Amino acid sequence: MAMEVDGDGVDGILQKLLAPPSPQSMQNYYAELSKQGAGAGLQVRRMDGDTGKGVFANEDFEAEELVLREPPLVGAQHSRNKRDAIVCSNCFRYVGSIELQLARRLLLDDGSLSEADDNANHDDMDADGESTTSMNDEDQDEMEPEDTNDIDDDCGCSGESKKKKKALPSDARSALESGALELPYSDRFPLPDVVPCKGGCSDDVYCSDKCAEAAWTNHHSLLCTGPSSRCKNIDALVSFKEFTNETNDIFHIAAQVIAATVLRARKLEGSIKCKHESALLKAWEPFAMGFKLLWWETVALPPDVDPADERQFRDQMKDIAAQSLTLLKKAIYEDKYDPLFSLDVYGRIIGMFELNNLDLVVASPVEDYFLYIDDLPPAAKAEAEAYTKPFLEALGDDYAAYCEGSAFYTLQSCMNHSCRPNARAFKRDEDRDGHAVLLALRPIKKGEEVTISYIDEDASLEERRAALADYAFLCRCSRCLEES
Repeated sequence: MAMEVDGDGVDGILQKLLAPPSPQSMQNYYAELSKQGAGAGLQVRRMDGDTGKGVFANEDFEAEELVLREPPLVGAQHSRNKRDAIVCSNCFRYVGSIELQLARRLLLDDGSLSEADDNANHDDMDADGESTTSMNDEDQDEMEPEDTNDIDDDCGCSGESKKKKKALPSDARSALESGALELPYSDRFPLPDVVPCKGGCSDDVYCSDKCAEAAWTNHHSLLCTGPSSRCKNIDALVSFKEFTNETNDIFHIAAQVIAATVLRARKLEGSIKCKHESALLKAWEPFAMGFKLLWWETVALPPDVDPADERQFRDQMKDIAAQSLTLLKKAIYEDKYDPLFSLDVYGRIIGMFELNNLDLVVASPVEDYFLYIDDLPPAAKAEAEAYTKPFLEALGDDYAAYCEGSAFYTLQSCMNHSCRPNARAFKRDEDRDGHAVLLALRPIKKGEEVTISYIDEDASLEERRAALADYAFLCRCSRCLEES
């Protein structure tokens, strides 16, 4: 049922968008998610005090048992990472083939192929930054294979020493450019075929028609720069994306939130005949649940900024956000949803990511492939390396570059921090997409709160408190109380 609006106009709607959800609406929202199967074995509850809400176990979990596997509500690959990995823009699985992934990496790196040329020259590929995250360095280190440093130095994969990249031989480059390259054993690492964007843009590709349709329906139809886009001003959208790539990738995800809310509101207006104000508030509901502060007031002060210049720094951040929003409004603004396009709302959307988002990391099948070659019996390995070694040497130490991005996860974002957490972010071998994956660090009993660490919990009390200052709270977990 659509939310009731009391007729207090644009300012009233804006205040409703900015207001935290009521306890009842929060309970109803997460209960509905649970009915749909999200977070089986978990329950979001309202909590007293500053924490607001938390995630609790609805069943017992053993140590190392899967606690949560959750797709992102919104997310994007870092713009600079797109030259390292061709992935589905919806679920972030690698697509194409090992050979296609190598072509993207090596031909773009040596300047012999632009991204536009790459899109045009491969029959199986019609289309193809900076981030603020809450996953700490230790969590990302856990993504690294434990045996990387045990690889034979002759393979060139060893993590023990830095190796200079070697130029790709002309015959190997020609094979990549023509699409004729077939590496030995690469068929043992099959990837989904590349599915182009429904709107015909070259910015995004998908692993299936299902993912392409999901992204198009959710937000991409308004953010597509292709000929079939539903964006009313493609030139402005291109300018927005260029500005975002040059400043902060987080604006891409903020645009997804705006576009998704607009598209949901339109659908609600058409399906249940509600007023556009009610439709807007209902469409905003998934994002209303996130904890939001103004981005420019929340972002951590960089170490190289003098505290005396803090106000100037924050004003500059606000100006960057305003410039971004101005470009986005030129592209997809709708007058009847005007409150959604206010700087206050936009700043809090970005602030929500500052406080709640997680690193999106997907391990590379290219790394798996070269590790497989290195583990072959000596005779088979020597035969295979006659073909593979030039490519590995051209990649150098970057052969294992992962897909990297940022995302917002509905349930994971509700999990509170503890310096003595009982769960951790950890991708298993089978986790080959952008889902958030949490495993139990120790047995978790039914009714116990599930907590994670936003920072390096091995740091000292002073270091942890300094790091947590970025999240605008003072930790009072059992460990901090003991150590203080």
